[in-house]
Amino acid sequence: MEKFFHLKENRTNVRTELLAGLTTFMTMAYIIALNPNLLTNFMDPGEGLWKAVFMATCIASAVGTITMAFYANKPFVMAPGMGLNSFFAVVVGNIAAITGTSYLVSFRAALCIILIEGILFLILSIFNIRDKIVHAIPRRSAWAYRPQSA
Repeated sequence: MEKFFHLKENRTNVRTELLAGLTTFMTMAYIIALNPNLLTNFMDPGEGLWKAVFMATCIASAVGTITMAFYANKPFVMAPGMGLNSFFAVVVGNIAAITGTSYLVSFRAALCIILIEGILFLILSIFNIRDKIVHAIPRRSAWAYRPQSA
């Protein structure tokens, strides 16, 4: 594990990393239940759609987190974003209500919006613009350098 994750170089150990991983999981575990509730309009958890979204959330989170750990060697937990899921759930209903279209057409419109957003993020990543934006932000803002009062 030391050779792969460079624990000593990062001044950590297996115990600290396991505790950090457990803490991170506990702080984001709400997504496992909230995501299916949000995307199935809080239907009965015994129904098949809720269970399918629950499993998809768990699998997507596991695959994303394992990929970040072993491919990118980054200590990040990946899970479906509640912002995007909330956007999707609310927008579909609003598109249907505003335009008078069916939910199928609304889902297609919302998926198109998400596709465009994904393409934009891919372009930002390919051309390293995201990294440039992060590095353009100063580590300490100007207000951190306030003069000391005498």
